[in-house]
Amino acid sequence: MIPRLSRFARCFQGVLPSALATCARDGTPNVTFVSQVYFVDDRHVALSCQFFNKTRRNLAEHPWAQVELWDPLTYECFRLDLRFLRAETSGPLFDSMAVRIQAIASQTGMTGVFELLSADVCEVTRFAEIEGYLAGAPPALATLEPEGGPLNELRALQCLSARISRATRLDELLDATLDAFEAIFGFGHAMVLVPDGGGRLVTIASRGYGRTGVGAEVAFGEGLIGAVAAGRQVARAGGARDLSYGRAIRDRVVAAGGGATLRPEIPLPGLPDAAAQLALPLVASDRLHGVLALESRDPLAFDDWHEAFLQIVATQVAMAIDHLSDDDDDPDEAPGAAAATAAAAAPLRLTFYRGDDCVFVGDDYLVRNVPGKILWKLVNAFTRDGRTQFSNRELRLDPWLGLPELRDNLESRLILLRKRLEEKCQEIRMIPAGRGRFVLSVVRPLELVERD
Repeated sequence: MIPRLSRFARCFQGVLPSALATCARDGTPNVTFVSQVYFVDDRHVALSCQFFNKTRRNLAEHPWAQVELWDPLTYECFRLDLRFLRAETSGPLFDSMAVRIQAIASQTGMTGVFELLSADVCEVTRFAEIEGYLAGAPPALATLEPEGGPLNELRALQCLSARISRATRLDELLDATLDAFEAIFGFGHAMVLVPDGGGRLVTIASRGYGRTGVGAEVAFGEGLIGAVAAGRQVARAGGARDLSYGRAIRDRVVAAGGGATLRPEIPLPGLPDAAAQLALPLVASDRLHGVLALESRDPLAFDDWHEAFLQIVATQVAMAIDHLSDDDDDPDEAPGAAAATAAAAAPLRLTFYRGDDCVFVGDDYLVRNVPGKILWKLVNAFTRDGRTQFSNRELRLDPWLGLPELRDNLESRLILLRKRLEEKCQEIRMIPAGRGRFVLSVVRPLELVERD
């Protein structure tokens, strides 16, 4: 009798590589290690086919295999007998497996070389624990996880929903979401990235990365975050272990003389030593609003139930973003008192580069693209006319900013600009003054310079 494979979910997270044995039609054996055996359901698993190697040929000739799995907490070992059924090259299973491999490939510069060719689905015909494998091991290892799971999902969803529903502005929503993740789940490293309109994602809210989090960028398709954005598919990866696997493949390609065809490895925002990563697309109204990315140094931080549960949360957050992004000026609400008091001090030099809409404070980079143009518009209005009060509607109607007519992500861009000013230029502040309105506070004289 085969037990339910879902009871052994930790074995399928890929924390420890699995040994896979196949044989050719003439009986010649072959044993290799695979980075992960994918759980499909309680009777089926899938193997990732990334190269036309001997394992794949053996399965085509002789559809029987055996794989050994290890529990990364208890170190118990299990042996599964498999029967190869089919190779899937499209569909939900293939897409789910492909996005993880694409993330590793893009980050290690192996796009086009290291990719999923097929998801090889196998039936589990026998399941057995290897007796005596843990002779002498302390029995307490088997009781590390409490009975009933790590958290009551309904209670956690209730807490998260309550915090999200109280937000009246986009920045409040993002702060409430990340605070809840840390308070309820203990996820201390998280970030929200939104599209910048130019094929990249930019971080507008983060936890656990200090002052280096906000403003970090990643291109669509690059790394786990970029792959999730491009495919709109949730993905979970083993962090440093997965990257080590990708780098090992890269080293073999370079050793074989193929290094000239590879792209440089891409540095991405986040922990350099992350052992587990989970990224979820924020999709509502059939539109990608951003990506929610979580990281941990614990390789078992994210379980299967986290992935399913947090997809529900991600949908709620995306719907709230969609709703709050439609907010504009409230004409009945007072904009607040002016807060600009340019002090008698040395001028603060701001330089705007017209070629890429980049703004520097002194010699230090501050912000670019649409947020850079917004800042330049504001500071010019302040120095030229003494204006301090501005509205979202006014920005949306300014053709120079180049915002799209629909779904312009203006609120996300304003959050990024406000946080970059808080981090890099505290002499200039953007103070909310009612829905769709804000006040510009400047405490030093400004020297504005434009360059090509």
